[in-house]
Parts: sequence; C-alpha cells; structure tokens
Amino acid sequence: MKITSAKIYLINIDARRPVLLQLFTDEGITGVGDAAVAYGLGNTATAAMIKELVEKFLLGNDPFCIEAIWHRMYDHTFWAKGGGSIIFPAISAVETALWDIKGKALRVPVYEMLGGKIRDKARVYANGWSFRCLTLSDYARQAQKVLEDGYTALKLYPLSRPDGSGHGKLKHVSLRSIDRDAEKWVIDSVKIVRDAVGPDIDVMVDLSSSLTTDVAIRLGRKLEKYDLYFYEEPVDPFDVEALKKVSDHVNIPIAVGERLYTRYGFRRIFETHAADILQPDLGCTGGLLETKYIAAMAEAYSMRVQLHTCSSPVATAAALQLDACMPNFAIQEIYPYRVPEHWDIVDHAPELDIKNSFMPISDRPGLGVELNNKTVEPFLWAECKLQ
Repeated sequence: MKITSAKIYLINIDARRPVLLQLFTDEGITGVGDAAVAYGLGNTATAAMIKELVEKFLLGNDPFCIEAIWHRMYDHTFWAKGGGSIIFPAISAVETALWDIKGKALRVPVYEMLGGKIRDKARVYANGWSFRCLTLSDYARQAQKVLEDGYTALKLYPLSRPDGSGHGKLKHVSLRSIDRDAEKWVIDSVKIVRDAVGPDIDVMVDLSSSLTTDVAIRLGRKLEKYDLYFYEEPVDPFDVEALKKVSDHVNIPIAVGERLYTRYGFRRIFETHAADILQPDLGCTGGLLETKYIAAMAEAYSMRVQLHTCSSPVATAAALQLDACMPNFAIQEIYPYRVPEHWDIVDHAPELDIKNSFMPISDRPGLGVELNNKTVEPFLWAECKLQ
C-alpha cells in the first residue's frame, strides 16, 4: 500500500477553524487527521505546513510505517526540534491520519494497536457553556442547564466579564488589568456556579495563563473552599518555575498542557512536579503515539491525564481512541454546545452519543469516523497528488 494523494481542508464553522487532512491510498483506504489549531491564529500556516509534509514525506510511501515517517518529519524538517504551534499540529494531523488508515486496513479500532481497551466509555466534562455569560445569574442559569443535560462535570472561564459597554460583549481580564473588582468577579462567578450545581458536581476553572504568579496564588487560595477539580493554566505554562510555585502554595490540583508540544515539552513539568493533571492535545503534541508516550511518562510521575480537545469531531474521535487505553485517564474535555453543521463534519460525531456525562468509545475501524464530503468539500484548501 502507498499514499497517492491528500486533501487539506480549512474548515470555518461557527468561529471554529480546524485544519483537516484526508489521505488517500492506492488500495482505496482513506485516513483523516485534525490539526487542532481551531481557534486563535495560525491555521493557514499549519495547512501550508501539512502540504509540505505530505509532499516531502508521505506521497508514494507506505502509510503503515508510522514511527519511521514521524521521525523523518521530526528530524528532517529542521524546525521541529524546539518547534511549536504550527509544525506540531501539522505533524499531528499527518500521524493521526496514518493511524486511521492502518486501523481501517487491519479492520480494528486504533486503540487495539495502542495496547487494547481498558474502558468502554469515557467520562466527559462540558466546556463552552459559559462563553456568553454576561451576569452572575447567567452563570447560575447556564450551569443548571448543563446539569439538566446530564453532565456531572463542567468548566468555566471566570476571567471573562462584561466590558461595560452595555452591548453584551465580554472582555478578558489580563495580568495588566486585574484589580479588586475583577478578582471579586472571578470569585463570585465560581461561588455562584458551585452554589447552583451543588457539592457533588465537579467544577473546573480555566484562567488561560493570564495571571502573574502572586495574583494566581492569592486568587487560588480564595478559590480553595469551592472544592475545584482543577485550576487550569493559572500562569504562563512555559514558566515551569512559576507554575511550580503556584502548585506549592495553592491547595487545588493544577492542570496544564494544551500549549506544550511533544514529550520533550512536558519534561520539565514532570521533573519538577509542577502540575497534577496534564492536558496534552493530540492534535498539537505530535499525534496519537506521541501523546501515548506523554501519558506513560505522566503515569511514572503519578500524574493523571485529561486530553485537551477543542476542534472538530475528528479530534474527539482520536482522543477517545487514546482514552480507551490510557491507565491514568482522568476525564475528557468536550464542547457539547456546537451548531449542527459542526457535527456534520463527520458521518457520526462521537459527541452525539454522550449520555449521563459518559461518551462511548467506538469499535469501528480506525478512528471510528469518516468525513462528510458534502460538508467539507466547500472548505478544500489544497490537494496533493503523487506524480
């Protein structure tokens, strides 16, 4: 078998812009991967990087040689060593698509090739529900709705607050603007959510690495009484010493990882025990196997793993394959409140099967999803073919 062509899609649905790669083989088997740069900037650059990787390392090659292809990309692109948010999402999309092809060719789910299934379903938490909360009562009402939808865990972003214009817009509090009023808003937001959902629901807080160390510690100590599941990215994730200082002074599990790449990027987190729960995104870290390596290293350092997912249903399907065979699995991030067009990217989005805060793990070959061509074709950005 050899790879004969590829299509790269720049999706743009409801403010999410994932980059999808579809690989084709001479035996008619296709594979799909997701470069998880679905928000912020950089998806066009990532698409261009995918195109270069496909043309240089994939066309004409055997898709079963996943490790060999990965190391060629890592060693011979020059910029991968020490690379970041453009090259590793591109490598991730390529690697994931290769696993999808191999699983389909062998007629097994990807998890069977990564050690076999430990669990049949993954517990999930709801994210994205708080993005339009403009008042404290909005937080309470929306949190209660999440519970009514069957979720037993949810995450909020209390650093987003009304901008004062009266036009229903939010601003994000940064380390340059946080004051006592902003601090009070954060604490009140978390308190009203905890009061709304009760003591038995897991609540997570994401600060998006916006605070200085002193503020993160002071705020964290005030949030300890709300029994949070984790305190995510309280400071810059690349400042490991600052993260460690927060961890040492705040009695809430620290979570970090969505902006770290490869096992090498996580190494200092392990060595310093600067976090408790790791959040690698397999659409950014370098792919499924690289994230499996990260999870294994985390297990050796007594840390659990919650895979970060904020892209298309392809990314969710890939994450589930790893959730299935990860001993130190904690919980899976999910954005359940997307528009219908988002779910139509694939033939059957895994998110549609969530029940009572659990998502079943597909036994279909490969990743367990197929692209819906009718939905993705309008977003075709580039096509590569073996000459």
